[in-house]
Amino acid sequence: MNAAIRAVVRACAYQNVECVGVFRGLEGLIEGDFKELGPRSVKNIINRGGTFLKSARSEEFRTRAGRQEAYDNLTEAKIDALVVIGGDGTFTGAKVFNEEYNFPIVGIPGTIDNDINGTDYTIGYDTALNTVVEAIDKIRDTANSHNRLFLVEVMGRDAGDIALNAGIGAGAEEILIPEQDLGRDRLIASLKRSKKSGKSSSIVVVAEGDQIGKNIIELADYIRENLDQYEVKVTVLGHIQRGGTPSCYDRVLASRLGVGAVDALLRGEKDVMIGISHNKLVSVPFADAIKGDNEIDLDLIRVADITSI
Repeated sequence: MNAAIRAVVRACAYQNVECVGVFRGLEGLIEGDFKELGPRSVKNIINRGGTFLKSARSEEFRTRAGRQEAYDNLTEAKIDALVVIGGDGTFTGAKVFNEEYNFPIVGIPGTIDNDINGTDYTIGYDTALNTVVEAIDKIRDTANSHNRLFLVEVMGRDAGDIALNAGIGAGAEEILIPEQDLGRDRLIASLKRSKKSGKSSSIVVVAEGDQIGKNIIELADYIRENLDQYEVKVTVLGHIQRGGTPSCYDRVLASRLGVGAVDALLRGEKDVMIGISHNKLVSVPFADAIKGDNEIDLDLIRVADITSI
């Protein structure tokens, strides 16, 4: 997000447009926590994860009174338009705000789950993938040395993009995602085949939203009861996936989307997200961006099945 903020600020300076940063997201809108930003305000942040403007959920913005307070603050500060970075929740709030006050807002997709419609990639996703793959590579050293089966839980409550792509990249034996129900029996059969084929260890990547068990601990217990060839261990990567130094791809993507957001506003666009499709910037109405989850790539699932034998 820092790279995107940097691009927005510098694109505004390039176009001779005044730029104001809103601290703590929608909560900052309601409290009027604004600060004018110039090109030097965003120096040395492109390499930092997270956002120096901070972020915060806002229950008050869900109310009409809260949104009215936000609008009054924007009007008083003579702010003409907004660029917001986030996912479904952020874009839904932006859509409602635009409908109520006809206020120009353009969004930038920022979620590591890569679960926003209308864009091939969201900022943060590539960095999270690389973090997960690096962690699994290290876990595999232990798995190989001790003849262990590791269940590695990654983020993805409703989307399996991280699990599927990181699983392929790290050479996982099985990948469990919310979009497909592998089933316990098939999982056990697959792990038995892996053992019979000569594999001395196995890695199973599990998206946190997978429904094969109540949770990854229960799944591990079930495997222990039905497969005694391995010592089963569980690793939950958790919020380690959400931080760290952003990848080059994420920095470039965020920079392109940030400049694109300012360009869109200057063209008079509003109520849209700037995404990327086939390596070209596109404008996608908020209503389309938040209408549902992206479909999982069936070709990638086939690749995972073939390369894990």
